[in-house]
Amino acid sequence: MRLQIAMDDGDTGHLLDVAEKIHDVIDIFEVGTPVIMLEGCHAIKAVKDAYPHMCVLADSKIMDGGALECLYLCKAGADIVTVLAVSDNATIIEVIETAHAYGRKVMVDLMNVADIPGRSRELIELGADYVAVHTAFDVQKLGRTPLGDLRELVSAIDPSRAVVAGGVKQETIDMEEALD
Repeated sequence: MRLQIAMDDGDTGHLLDVAEKIHDVIDIFEVGTPVIMLEGCHAIKAVKDAYPHMCVLADSKIMDGGALECLYLCKAGADIVTVLAVSDNATIIEVIETAHAYGRKVMVDLMNVADIPGRSRELIELGADYVAVHTAFDVQKLGRTPLGDLRELVSAIDPSRAVVAGGVKQETIDMEEALD
């Protein structure tokens, strides 16, 4: 199991302040979608330049223009990029091929996918490195967590390639219960 922190708010300066405090204890430092929207690839590059040995995930949620968007993220220093599973397979393949050409990995986000087992197996066959169940911010407000989706995911693919995100907090999860 690897520990990831999602930095979804703040600017590049804030990300660097947090990274300074946790870079030696975190496995994956996520530059979240809202930060990428605010700061662009600059935020990813700044974190990677400051901590070159830290794994940086760019939660870009690519859905179109896969090769070009992935190229920019890889050149900025992202070790892992995300693409949405609801994207066309052609886009997902472009992201996977581009990331792998740069020695990077791809996490495919299953947000809004109804058939988690079927689509996750298909994504692994396409070459995805990781597949993530993810509960959107707006859905979390309704009290939903990704724990049920996680059970479906780990029953369908190798658990070492499964990721859970969105609504995972100390008060909402007990990992032993989640995987029972």
